Amino acid sequence: MSIVFVPKKLRGKAKINQETIQRLLDENDQLIRCITEYMQKGRAVECVQYQQILHRNIVYLATIADASPDDTPPITSGTRAVKKTKPLFTQCFSV
Repeated sequence: MSIVFVPKKLRGKAKINQETIQRLLDENDQLIRCITEYMQKGRAVECVQYQQILHRNIVYLATIADASPDDTPPITSGTRAVKKTKPLFTQCFSV
């Protein structure tokens, strides 16, 4: 399950850090790969749930970016110091 799905009592209290953002980006990468795989197999109907999660993640990341101060350095893939973590969404379901 995506980390964007936070219980209502915890919403607004979560600490946003570089690792959380990177985990979301990794999850988005995996979602895009799953969507692409399903589309290539002609299984567009199965893509919808993954597209919805991807959309939610992207909106969440955009909200974080809009709310962050302008003086923070941008996150770049070339200078990542975050340890590699396993994406939350690790595999496509193959049926």
